[in-house]
Amino acid sequence: MTAKKIRWGVIGSGGIARRRTIPEGLMRATNAELAVVYNRSPATNAEVAKAFGARAATSVSGLLASDIDAVYIGSPPDAHLEQVLACAAAGKHVLCEKPLALTVTEVEKMIAGCRAAGVKLGTALMMRFHAQHRAALKLIDEGRLGRPVFARAQLSCWYPPIPHAWRQDPARGGGGALMDLGGHCIDLLEMFFGPVDAVSCTTARVVHEYPAEDAAVTTLHFANGALGVVDTFFCIRDESSRNVLELYGSGGSIHASGTIGQGERGEMVARLQPAPGGYDAQQSRAVNADITINPEPVNMYRAEIEEFSQAILEQREPANNATIGLRSQRVLAACYESARSGRRVNLA
Repeated sequence: MTAKKIRWGVIGSGGIARRRTIPEGLMRATNAELAVVYNRSPATNAEVAKAFGARAATSVSGLLASDIDAVYIGSPPDAHLEQVLACAAAGKHVLCEKPLALTVTEVEKMIAGCRAAGVKLGTALMMRFHAQHRAALKLIDEGRLGRPVFARAQLSCWYPPIPHAWRQDPARGGGGALMDLGGHCIDLLEMFFGPVDAVSCTTARVVHEYPAEDAAVTTLHFANGALGVVDTFFCIRDESSRNVLELYGSGGSIHASGTIGQGERGEMVARLQPAPGGYDAQQSRAVNADITINPEPVNMYRAEIEEFSQAILEQREPANNATIGLRSQRVLAACYESARSGRRVNLA
């Protein structure tokens, strides 16, 4: 291990790794450097290696034999268990894309394997690092929103049938729109309002005819009494959805559009009442009462790589740890159980 930089390998160098995590995260992080990449498509892997000055490994075992400290896994979820355990056995720390695996049991095996090997396991829920999300969390932690009342998170995209697309095959991705998009939304709302203790969920195939759901709406019941809604769709045009975030409390509200997604920008405003008021029979609303929340943008992919790398250097638990990934998997499993049974499901 170098004194200042963590040497990284990438398993699954196509997809999100090629689009975002490598160019924006690994190549820009101040405490990380990319060394070696692997993809089951040799052509794709060669292209990525050439583009980013890395060595192209011909196998997972070949990558793990390299002089690296950590591995980012961007492969489909059905490969995560085997690959994470292989990394652990090789003594490499692992930052794995969400969902961590297909089932809660698989995630528990991954955590146990990494713990036994003495390596760190992290979850790539990068939206936790969005500057405006962090600013909203600070307002909530300071009590500016009052008692949490209601939250909504929306994430949609147009995702038509594509041959061999793993996100459209539950056997490979664990689900569809709910698993892929809803995981981010539910995780964010739990970051803001605390743990969910019950869920009610409906999934459907509204437009597309692939095996996974292209639509899901989930009602969240938070342990603190607040309520929430997450709506995620693979069948709404990109230009049609504002990907909204709404947070309401007894002392005000926070509204955002465009912060939920892969970009680092968006619009966010707050309406905060410094003191409790009496009943207003006129139900009047103040004009121009919005407070703009516009901190310096942070690239989420760079932030997640730097946090995990720094945790390795400082020998501490990373903020983007496996605990949040396991929590996400448990809540999502309860959502799918609710969708199958048509009943509200309580989380133990």
